[in-house]
Amino acid sequence: MIRNEDGLLTGYVFVDVDGRDLASYVEEADALIRKEVALPPGYAALWSGQYEAMARVRERLTYIIPLTLFLVLLLLYLNTKSITKTAIVSLAVPFSAIGAVWYLYLLDYNMSIAVWVGLIALMGVDAETGVFMLLYLDLSYEDAKKQGKLTRSPRSRKPSSRRGKRLRPKFMTMATTASGSSDHAGHRTGSDVWKRIAAPMIGGILTSFLLELIVYPAIYEIWKWHYEVKPALAAESPDYPPIP
Repeated sequence: MIRNEDGLLTGYVFVDVDGRDLASYVEEADALIRKEVALPPGYAALWSGQYEAMARVRERLTYIIPLTLFLVLLLLYLNTKSITKTAIVSLAVPFSAIGAVWYLYLLDYNMSIAVWVGLIALMGVDAETGVFMLLYLDLSYEDAKKQGKLTRSPRSRKPSSRRGKRLRPKFMTMATTASGSSDHAGHRTGSDVWKRIAAPMIGGILTSFLLELIVYPAIYEIWKWHYEVKPALAAESPDYPPIP
């Protein structure tokens, strides 16, 4: 059988890579071939197949990922109308990335196009759950403010942040996302790809869940106290001693 590629006679060597990611294997093998194999004039060694598709996608991801981050931050700002709130919600991205990387490590998954798709989808889930948590913290703060519970004592600000956690709706949001993603972990057609898309979402949503219940209220409490409540109380009672 005579094959040609770009008008040149072509011979194919099929390689099945197992136990490591394809990109690092090709880079190492290509360097070794160029060093050890002397090709006659008119001959060339090229890498094709899945690696060629990965190289094209990797080139696109260099601008798709920054664009995705920019759009997420822009939508967050348009929703909250606050740079500080946008920054607080954005903290979920690095924290969820920790869970995603650890879960990929436990499952022994290598980086691939499907994994990157799952990581990009995780950014959107992080923004959704972060805004959801911030909404309850805002409602709790406004409720405490209307009832006059925000006094000069630093202890007065803690109950409002604790009430704003709302464990049940937050847990339901996390559980539905995780269970919906884990549904693709079977052995049906296309499950190999779906497993790698769902894995970073499952691992990331777990660590993001802990962040939003433990870290978010503390950061929100510090921000509200030092930049809104404390200046307002000091303006109302300038004769009192400084507020701690």
